[in-house]
Amino acid sequence: MDELYREQILEHYKRPHNFGRLENPDLEFEDTNPFCGDEQHVTLRLDDAGRVAEVAFEGQGCAISTAATSLLTDELVGKSREELLHLQKDFVLDLLGIEISATRMKCAMLGLKVVKGASLGKPAEWEDEGEQGNPEAERTVDGI
Repeated sequence: MDELYREQILEHYKRPHNFGRLENPDLEFEDTNPFCGDEQHVTLRLDDAGRVAEVAFEGQGCAISTAATSLLTDELVGKSREELLHLQKDFVLDLLGIEISATRMKCAMLGLKVVKGASLGKPAEWEDEGEQGNPEAERTVDGI
């Protein structure tokens, strides 16, 4: 089963969903993972009820970071700002479907952090500090 999830992660890395930038967004934010340099920028457009109507992201990063944000953005349309703020780390981890090592946790959570930052209008806190390490060294362990 892990192999299916790994293939899904690689597919989202190679062809991320919702990739790009919306013109005149209602909310936007960008941030980086200080441990590895992954960068993400998210733009969101809200409907008249204040719910996400469109979402896009761009940036550069590892397979886990890009795939996690791609998978997350697929789930955001229809959610209110308050619902975005209440999304938990486990929501993203369930979307990824594989166990994420402590050194890769910030990679996996960057998209969620950026979405929450857009909702808050300021930097969001890391939900899981993970461990400082070298994500490149983890590639052979995680297989991605």
